[in-house]
Amino acid sequence: MTNLTDLTLAEARDGLAKKDFSARELTQAHIDAMEKARDLNAYVLETPDQALAMAEASDARIAKGEAGPLEGLPIGVKDLFCTKGVRTTACSKILDGFVPAYESTITANLWQAGAVMLGKINCDEFAMGSSNETSAYGPVVSPWRREGSDAKLVPGGSSGGSAAAVAARIALAATATDTGGSIRQPAAFTGTVGIKPTYGRCSRWGTVAFASSLDQAGPIAKTVRDAAMMLAAMAGPDAKDATCVDMPVPDYEAAVDRGVKGLRIGIPKEYRMPGMPAEIEGLWEKGRDWLRAAGAEIVEISLPHTRYALPAYYIVAPAEASSNLARYDGVRYGLRVPGRDIVDMYEKTRAEGFGREVKRRIMIGTYVLSAGYYDAYYLRAQKIRTLIKRDFEEAYASGIDAILTPATPSSAFGIGEKGSADPVEMYLNDVFTVTVNMAGLPGIAVPAGLDAQGLPLGLQLIGRAFDEETLFAAGRVIEEAAGRIAPPPAWWA
Repeated sequence: MTNLTDLTLAEARDGLAKKDFSARELTQAHIDAMEKARDLNAYVLETPDQALAMAEASDARIAKGEAGPLEGLPIGVKDLFCTKGVRTTACSKILDGFVPAYESTITANLWQAGAVMLGKINCDEFAMGSSNETSAYGPVVSPWRREGSDAKLVPGGSSGGSAAAVAARIALAATATDTGGSIRQPAAFTGTVGIKPTYGRCSRWGTVAFASSLDQAGPIAKTVRDAAMMLAAMAGPDAKDATCVDMPVPDYEAAVDRGVKGLRIGIPKEYRMPGMPAEIEGLWEKGRDWLRAAGAEIVEISLPHTRYALPAYYIVAPAEASSNLARYDGVRYGLRVPGRDIVDMYEKTRAEGFGREVKRRIMIGTYVLSAGYYDAYYLRAQKIRTLIKRDFEEAYASGIDAILTPATPSSAFGIGEKGSADPVEMYLNDVFTVTVNMAGLPGIAVPAGLDAQGLPLGLQLIGRAFDEETLFAAGRVIEEAAGRIAPPPAWWA
């Protein structure tokens, strides 16, 4: 029998249906693999007893012919999603010990579909980071290594734990969130598939907020088909979230094999950044050739306001974060540091509870929202955001069906290599991804090859609003042309 942890989500579903193995056996195999992979620090809380109980319940439903679409499939949950009765901290000291009395809509949908929870997955604190180094539980270590080196690499962020868990075969798939690239960048760094759906496609209820107008939940999985299966279960209307659209969820898995014949794929000239590595440019060219060979028409387009996206994003996102994180004051839940009065208690709690990057973003956000600076920064950034959105609308109005870009400006870098002296160096990792969040559009990152160091590189496809189906179809073409990237050797086991 194939090692159960090597299966894709779709293969595991089919194996359970054929009774090749049980949900309990599948789950136990992942629990065993998790125990051997603790050096990666991908999980901040393992829930083996709960996982096995859920698996046994799945086996009973499968036996009765009542299997859900994800029945018995073990997945990891990013520690940003509230899970009833299971500690949820957003990987921040300020939420230490917080156990929600409610379930996020995303996880409730997954449990309704029959999925099994292996545990809570590490992430950047409050999802603020591009490398998974800001977590209060310490950095996640990528399962990938450069050829001939044992230096520890980042898995990307903020959903680095989700990407590392899937790449290391200690979860069949995982939930993730994307505010400025936090699904697509770690997916590209780890040879996995990650999709950030259209803003409003998935409910945000019960998900710890970073920047409310940008945050969107999505999956990280081993293949395009697996990502389609996950998103189909996660998405859907929710009366508890006013920003969640009341639209039926398409059959995403059916769209995977649709192909791209007759589609017009845009190549934005503004994404050719000065100093872009030749490997990234070469990979982008390959992607164009693969899509053209599959029957798509390749068209050069212009998205003229792209160059303003990163600075505008790093005004809008911290501004919303400073507002959202005001609720963490030590009064109702989480960390409380005693003080001589309530103001002193607030100050001491927030000073001790928040990490350095979170404090930095709160300070930036408070500054740009303050009297005298609101018009100069926040209001101007929102106007730029409107122009970025208009660029995409005009491209799609001209007949473009999807847009192909690089996913990241480089492959994964080493832990501690970037951002310690200059935070902006780290922020530049989001240069290809933030436009998608600013415009509220769907974007998918698909593995497309390895660089000279043997590390994964990914390509990004950006779609029309609520047209994730085209992204799955085009992503599958790239996946087939590039060939599945073999998983990294398990040096940690």
